[in-house]
Amino acid sequence: MDKTLIGVYFAWFAKVKQNTTSEYLMGGKTMGIFPISMSLIASYISGISILGMPAEIYTYGTQFWMIITSEGLVSITMAVAYLPVFYKLQITTSYEYLNLRFNQAVRILGSIMFLMKMMLYIPIVIYVPALAFSQVTGINLHLVTPVVCVVCIFYTTLGGLKAVVWTDTVQTVVMVGALVVVMVMGTMNAGGFAEVWKRNKDGGRIDFFNFDWDPTIRHSFWTVSIGNYFAWLASCSINQAMVQRCLAMPTLAKAHVTVGILVIGIMTLVSMCCYMGLLIYATYNKCDPVTRGAILKSDQLLPYYVMHITSSLPGLPGLFVSGVFSAALSSMSTGLNSMTGVIFEDLIKPYVKKPLSEAKASFLMKVIVVIIGTICVALVFLVEKMGALIQASGSLGAITAGPLLGMFSLGMFFPFANPLGALVGGIVSGSLITWISIGTQLQMAKGLIRFPQKPMSVEGCSANWITEYLSLTLHPDSTSKPLEPPFVLYRLSYMYYTAVGCLTAIVVGVIVFSEDHLREGQCEGRENANS
Repeated sequence: MDKTLIGVYFAWFAKVKQNTTSEYLMGGKTMGIFPISMSLIASYISGISILGMPAEIYTYGTQFWMIITSEGLVSITMAVAYLPVFYKLQITTSYEYLNLRFNQAVRILGSIMFLMKMMLYIPIVIYVPALAFSQVTGINLHLVTPVVCVVCIFYTTLGGLKAVVWTDTVQTVVMVGALVVVMVMGTMNAGGFAEVWKRNKDGGRIDFFNFDWDPTIRHSFWTVSIGNYFAWLASCSINQAMVQRCLAMPTLAKAHVTVGILVIGIMTLVSMCCYMGLLIYATYNKCDPVTRGAILKSDQLLPYYVMHITSSLPGLPGLFVSGVFSAALSSMSTGLNSMTGVIFEDLIKPYVKKPLSEAKASFLMKVIVVIIGTICVALVFLVEKMGALIQASGSLGAITAGPLLGMFSLGMFFPFANPLGALVGGIVSGSLITWISIGTQLQMAKGLIRFPQKPMSVEGCSANWITEYLSLTLHPDSTSKPLEPPFVLYRLSYMYYTAVGCLTAIVVGVIVFSEDHLREGQCEGRENANS
C-alpha cells in the first residue's frame, strides 16, 4: 500500500509532475544522496541474494563471503575511470556512449544485451521470494506473483524514477529491519555468537582463505575476489540502473558519495545474509532439513528457518516475507525504469522522424513500463519449470555483463579501437560465454559436473525418519557409473565468466582493429603504387 501511495503522490500531488522525460527517467537531476543510495542498495540486494547467500554458506562454507574484498576496489575504479565519462557527457542511458564513441550499430547491440539480461533477471527475482511467501503462508505462488507485480508496475508507471527511488528507500528499511530481527533472535536461540561460530567451525563451514589458484575451483579466495571484481564492475560502472541514478545527482561529487555509501551498504547486507547461513547451520547441524526432505531445495532454508524460530511470535514471519519481497520489488522497479529508458532513448527516439512532445514521450514510456512489466509477469510462470535457471542466474548474467564491460572498456581505454572491433568483440564474447554457461548447465544436469559440499549430518533426526528415508532412497540395483571429465571450459568457475567475457571482447576488438588497419594500409599502398 505504501508503494502505491508513493507512486500516486509523485504522479498527481507532487509539485513537479512526472510528465517530462527528464523528470520521469532522471528525477529532474535533483535527487538527494540518501534516497539514491538507499535505492541502489535495495536494487543490488535482491530476493535471490537474501535467500541464496544463506543457502550458499550453509552448503559450501564461508568462502563466498570474501566477495566483499573486491567491493572497495570496484567503487574506486568506477569513481575514477567510468563515472566521470558518463557525467561529463550528461547522457540519459549509458549506451548512448557507445553511439558517441563508435556508431549506432554498437549502441543497439549494447542496448539489446542489456534488455536480454533484465528480461532473464526480473522473472527470477520475483519468483524466488514467491517461493518463500508460498512456504510461509501456504498461498499458491501463482496467485501472489501477479498481484505483487501489478503493484510494482503501477507505482513505477505513475511515479517514474522518483517513485522508484523513494519506494526503494522504504523497502530498504523494511528489508534491513527484517534481517536484524531474525539475526538477533537466531543468535539468541543458538546460545550466542560464540556458540554459532563453534558449531560452524566444528562442521567445517569456516573457510575464508583457500588460496588455491586453480580456476576450476567453484569458490576460492581468488575466484570470489577477482571474479567478483569484474562482475561487480559490470553491474555498477556501466549498468543502466546504476548510471541512471548517479546521473540523477546534481554534481559528480555527490555521485561519488553515493557510490561510497552503496559499497558500505552492500558489504553490510552481504555480511548479514552470510551470517544467516551460519545461524541456519548452527540450528540444523545435527539434522539437515534438505536431506530429511523437510524442504525441497536449499533456497528454501531461510524461510524454513524463520518459520522455525519465529513461529511463537505472531507477525515476525510476515515481517520476514515483507523484507524478501521488498528486495524483489526494488530490483523489479529499478529494472522496469531502466529498461524503459533504454528502449525509448536507444531503440525508439533515434528512429522517430518527428520529435515527440514531452507529454507524448512521457505517456509512451509509461506504456512501455506496462508492456515489459506484463511480459515479466508472464515469464515468472515459465521460470518455475526452469529450476536450473534459478541456480545459474549468476552465470547467465555474465553472458551479457562480460561483453558489455569489454565494449565500454574498449572505447574508454583504447583510443585506437574502431566500431568494427567493438561490434565483433561484443558478438564473439557473448557467443563464447553463452556456450560456456549453457554447456556447463547441461553438464551439471547430466551429473557430469558436481561441486563438493560441506558435510551434512542427520544424526540428530528421529529414528523413525531415518528408517523411512532409507527405504525411499536405497535401491539394490543402483550402481555407480564412472564420470567422464567434461570439457575444460565447462569446469571453469562461474565467477570468472564476466572476466573472460570482458577480456575476450577487448582482445578480439584489438585484433579486428589491427587486421582492419593493416588491410587499409595495404589498400593505400596499392593505390599509391598504381598512381
